[in-house]
Amino acid sequence: MGETIMILGLLLVVATFLGRAARLIGLPPVPVYILVGLAASPAVHLIPIELPYDEIHIIATIGLVLLLFNLGLEFDTAAFAKNARTLIIAGIVYIALNFGAGLILGIALGWGVAEALVVAGITGISSSAIVTKLMVDLKKMGSPEAPLILGIIVIEDVFLAVYLAVLGVLINPDSNIWGSVLRLVVSVGFLVFLFTVARRGSRIISRIVNEKSAELFVVGLVGIALFIAGASEELGVSDAIGAFMVGLIVAGTNARHKAEKTTAPLRDTFAAVFFIGFGLTLDPSRFAIVLVPVLVAVAITIIANLAAGVIAARLQKMTVLTGIEVGLTLVSRGEFALILATIAAAAGLDDRIAPFAGLYVLILAILGPLMVTYLPRLWSGRVVGSPTTDDVPIGPSPTTRLEPEAATTEASHA
Repeated sequence: MGETIMILGLLLVVATFLGRAARLIGLPPVPVYILVGLAASPAVHLIPIELPYDEIHIIATIGLVLLLFNLGLEFDTAAFAKNARTLIIAGIVYIALNFGAGLILGIALGWGVAEALVVAGITGISSSAIVTKLMVDLKKMGSPEAPLILGIIVIEDVFLAVYLAVLGVLINPDSNIWGSVLRLVVSVGFLVFLFTVARRGSRIISRIVNEKSAELFVVGLVGIALFIAGASEELGVSDAIGAFMVGLIVAGTNARHKAEKTTAPLRDTFAAVFFIGFGLTLDPSRFAIVLVPVLVAVAITIIANLAAGVIAARLQKMTVLTGIEVGLTLVSRGEFALILATIAAAAGLDDRIAPFAGLYVLILAILGPLMVTYLPRLWSGRVVGSPTTDDVPIGPSPTTRLEPEAATTEASHA
C-alpha cells in the first residue's frame, strides 16, 4: 500500500508541473492528466513505475462523484424548469444524432448487430467528468449556454438507465427479460425519487448543510454524495447521476456557495486521480487494428456534435457560434465508453471493441479540450497561446462569443 501511495503521489507531482506548463499556453489540465496516466500505464511504461488501476479505482471513483456533485451545485433547476421542454428536445436531438450516427457506423463496420449497438453507445454519450471539468477550468459554469450543456448531460444520464437495460437483454438473449424490465423500472423509479427530493429538499440534507463546523460540514456532505452515488449504482442508475442529484438538492439550500468553496479542492485533487487512472487503463499496442474505424468515428462524432450543438442552441434562441461551442464542449468521450467496452468483452462480443473504445476515447479526450479551448478564440479575437491565470477565463467571454446581429438583439432585450 505504501508503494501505491508513493507512486500516485509522484504522478500527481509530475501532472502538476506538466499542467503548469500547459496553462502557460492556455490548455486545460485534463489532457495532461490522461497523458501522464498513459505514460505510466503497463502497456506504455514511458514513466518507469507501475501503478495498477485497480489499486486506485476507489479514489478515481470518488473523483467522478465529486465532479458530478459540483455539477449539480451549479445546475440552475429554475432555469431548467422554465425551459424544460426545449432543453429536453435539445437533449433528445443530441442523443439521436450522435447515437444514430454511431449505430450506422457500427452496422457499416460489419462487426455484428450487438456490437453496433455497443459502438452507438460508445460514440453517442459525452463524458460527464471531462465536460464538467472543462466547464470549471474554462469558467463556463456562469455562461449563457451552461444550462443548455448541463441539461443535455442530464438527459444523457437518464437515457443511460434505459439504454443499459435494453443492451443487457440484447447482448445476453438467454438472460431473464423480466429481471431486466424490473431493473429498468427500479432505475427509473429511483431517478424519479431523486428528482422529487431535489425539487422539494430534504430534512437530512438541510440539517447537515446548516452545520457550523466546517469540518463536519464537508464530512457530512461528501458522505451523503458517496452514499447516494453508491446506492444509484446498485439500483442500475449511474453513480454520476446520483452524485449530480445530491448536488441539485444542496443547490436548493442556503449553503450552496459554502459547499462549492469547501469541496472544490477535494474535487480537483480526486478528479486528477480519476483522469490519471483513465490513462492507466489504455493499451496502445492494440490501437493499430482499429485505427481507420476510430478516425472515421472521430470525424463523424465531431460533425454530429457540431450539428446537434447548433440545433440545440437555435432551440434556445442562441447564436450559431454559441451552438458550435456547445457542440465542442460536449465532444469529449470518456468513462462510459470504457465501461461499455468492458461489458462487451464480458459478453464475448467482437474483441476489436475494447481497442476501438480505448483509442476513440483517448483521441477525443485530448482533442475535445483542445478544440473547445482554442477554436472559439478564432471568432472571439483572442490571441492563441496567451498566458492565463486562475482568475482569467481560458475560454472566450459570453459577450465576445455573440455574433454582431445577435449581440444587438440581446442588448435590445436586456
